Amino acid sequence: MSSETTNALAAASSSYLRSAMHQPIRWHEWGPEAFAAAQRENKPVLLDIGAVWCHWCHVMDRESYENPKIAEVVNEHFIAVKVDRDERPDVDSRYQAAVSAISGQGGWPLTAFLTPDGRPFYGGTYFPPEDQYGRPGFRRVLEAIAGAWREKRDHVLQSAASVMTAIGQAEAFTGRSAEFSPRIIESIVQSAVQMFDLRHGGFGQAPKFPHPAVMDLILDRYARTRESYLRTVADTTLEKMARGGVYDQLAGGFHRYSVDERWVVPHFEKMSYDNSELLKNYVHGYQATGNAFFAAVARDILRWMDEWLSDHRHGGFYASQDADYSLDDDGDYFTWTQEEARAVLTADELEAVIHHYDLAEVGEMHHNPAKNVLFVHATPAEIAVRLGTQTERVEALLDSAKKKMLAARLQRPTPYVDKTVYVNWNALCVSAYLEAARVLNLPEARRFALRSLDRILAEGWDAKQGLRHVIAYSEAQPAAGGPHPAATPRRSPVRGLLDDYAFTVCACLDAYEATAALSYFTFAQHIAEAMIAKFYDPMSGGFFDTERPYSAGDAPQALAAGSETASGDGALGALAARRKPFQDSPTPAGNSAAVIALMRLYGYTHDESLREKAEQTLEVFAGLAPQFGMFAGTYGIAAVWFANPPLHVVVVGNDELAQKLYDAAVRPFALNKVALHLTDSEIAPQNLPPALAETIPNLPAVREGKSAAVICAGFTCRAPIFEPDQLTRALEETLAATKA
Repeated sequence: MSSETTNALAAASSSYLRSAMHQPIRWHEWGPEAFAAAQRENKPVLLDIGAVWCHWCHVMDRESYENPKIAEVVNEHFIAVKVDRDERPDVDSRYQAAVSAISGQGGWPLTAFLTPDGRPFYGGTYFPPEDQYGRPGFRRVLEAIAGAWREKRDHVLQSAASVMTAIGQAEAFTGRSAEFSPRIIESIVQSAVQMFDLRHGGFGQAPKFPHPAVMDLILDRYARTRESYLRTVADTTLEKMARGGVYDQLAGGFHRYSVDERWVVPHFEKMSYDNSELLKNYVHGYQATGNAFFAAVARDILRWMDEWLSDHRHGGFYASQDADYSLDDDGDYFTWTQEEARAVLTADELEAVIHHYDLAEVGEMHHNPAKNVLFVHATPAEIAVRLGTQTERVEALLDSAKKKMLAARLQRPTPYVDKTVYVNWNALCVSAYLEAARVLNLPEARRFALRSLDRILAEGWDAKQGLRHVIAYSEAQPAAGGPHPAATPRRSPVRGLLDDYAFTVCACLDAYEATAALSYFTFAQHIAEAMIAKFYDPMSGGFFDTERPYSAGDAPQALAAGSETASGDGALGALAARRKPFQDSPTPAGNSAAVIALMRLYGYTHDESLREKAEQTLEVFAGLAPQFGMFAGTYGIAAVWFANPPLHVVVVGNDELAQKLYDAAVRPFALNKVALHLTDSEIAPQNLPPALAETIPNLPAVREGKSAAVICAGFTCRAPIFEPDQLTRALEETLAATKA
């Protein structure tokens, strides 16, 4: 197939799929047509799942899928289907479970072989074109699978049946596993503490991933107990990560993870959801500890997201930035040789940079030993001692050097930015921006977050159809170093998943708390109602990740029948398996996020049905949460919301005193604490959620028009407070008394 010839992926919306449209493989998108072709031609399905940011996906594309001889084998013996895991996480999650059951490993690219009706029977991740790296060559695998399908079909079908059973059991969670206990919070915290790396921060050994949910849980626990070892865990981890190579020292923002235990050498792709959740960590770390460095890192994350992931024209956040600009590149955009630095810096600036970033003649990158990952090796004060100068001079040199190096880096071929706007990841970003804006007093971040949420609600929400998963797609991938394309709105065939709903409910509540605009609260209610109707399991509790294929009145056997999935494509292949996502990987788990959404709404409505569904959902996983430990961090956060009464700190008034009271209300950190500022025009009952409408307008101080703060917990409001210092003390006492 020539470069002028295209396959069916030319009609795809996804950047990842479109990047393969010139390959000689006769690719199909996931859908009924592909499986109908497989059944009509009696061929097994070759399923490739990857992402636009995935380096090894592009390597396998070049080595194998662009190889005419391998393509000939694929086209003769298989129906080839390519899936973008970001666009179809429902497909990815099920086949990840399948390949993990088959091979004991998962990841991307995911390579699976399916029966014509979509049942997996063999798979792996990356396959080299020929035998190497201890892996079988892809051509040999293809020929062996084709032979097995011809000659050992009964064995293949038996294998497919057993794998489907494994998928069905992976995250089915068919009923209550234990009674919920607040003790699970401490259990999850301690599981993380036991894995804490005292020297380098973080949890476990290489490779090292950030764990934002469990970090928030640790910070919440520290804020309530002031136990010093929790402060050590938080301080060490947040400091080491932000000073490591896993953080972009020039442009800001976190790479996806570190391949070493010291946080030095990262996988260089940057994801919106990693940065949104880590932004929350650094804001919360600043609140809990008062460490100004954490606030500075939070502002720096915002700087990168503003510049690279923000659609300033329409509102909304882009999905990711790739690690590389070509297949021959391995982080070259982000890394430096001494010669590259010398070309743009003065001698004094270079000397400071060499000490600060350990910019040596031999760096950390195996493909090019002269390349250095920038990480903080020595502080300005330490460098000043070595050079016999003042700290202020070193700081000035480093400041000017970083600006010059960033400007020079921008002239390099630039890794692709996927400008797809996903509802779930956008909701996470909106919540993070609003949190940062509230704590750090950043009105522009607040404005952009609200504008982005307004876009989700305007373009992604329909009262009858529900939420969409994708609002806009990127154009096709540009040439290396070319300009970034604008996002092009297209009607997504993928209906919203549980994550889309749960995260958006929380984002709407965050927006209400930031603005006191009741419309955002109303949206939260409506979207939560749709989430319950579409995803909640009334028979066993908990939420499915895709829409339920049966109604609440259906018989239990309807659960297995299946009819609808995220894109309305029927229960194709492994999509027939029902999942109730519980583990954080890599975004917050859908069921735990749903519980948080329900409990936050419960705090405003006193609707017991919301609390009951939250409790039933927690009990589905209560017996398993201790086994998952820190990978159940969001479950721990949900447990905090359930175990402690919602803590609302309501400030009323328009004057300077009201602003000081609000600042005091915002300052301390607790996961279940809400600070709300109401002006005189916003305290009428018709402008408030039900639980607040019953109490706030009737307080004597409010009726008298005085500026005051009121702490409400468990639907009971205490006497108004008129002094910021008094409010600070009252909140400290309240948090210390709630250590569940």
